[in-house]
Amino acid sequence: MADEKNPKLEDEEGGEQAPKKKKGKGLILIIIIAVAVIAGGAGAFLFFTKAGGNKDAKKEVAKADDGVTFALEPFVVNLSDPTGSRFLKVSLQLELASPIVMEKAKSKSPQIRDAVITLLTAKTSDALISPEGKLQLKDEINIRINQILGENSVKNVYLTDFVMQ
Repeated sequence: MADEKNPKLEDEEGGEQAPKKKKGKGLILIIIIAVAVIAGGAGAFLFFTKAGGNKDAKKEVAKADDGVTFALEPFVVNLSDPTGSRFLKVSLQLELASPIVMEKAKSKSPQIRDAVITLLTAKTSDALISPEGKLQLKDEINIRINQILGENSVKNVYLTDFVMQ
């Protein structure tokens, strides 16, 4: 009889332990599903609220930042090198703030060319050969042309051709 009771107790104990394990696994599964649903909902909320707002804001910024480029005829000048005669051929493109500024730049093209030629002829080949010298040249051109066209008219100056001999 003792043998009969022990298997029953073991079955009862085993039976009691099995549901506890199922309850523990079920609870963990419910928690994981709840966290996934909450995270998915939060992600969807952030995606739809911020993505839509950012698209409109990005379009407005892009419209505001859209510049027009204005190509100047190539410049061929003598550099002021004391050692000898050096030549520079450079082509420039200007990124202007708006199409209105571009029309103004077309009408003031002779003044712009004169300012750039005056600046270039004052430079030496040693000053222009380094990357820092080219960056400084672009900044100086930007400043001089902004003096002619008005503040913040020129956003950037691009050197599209640069040959020194």
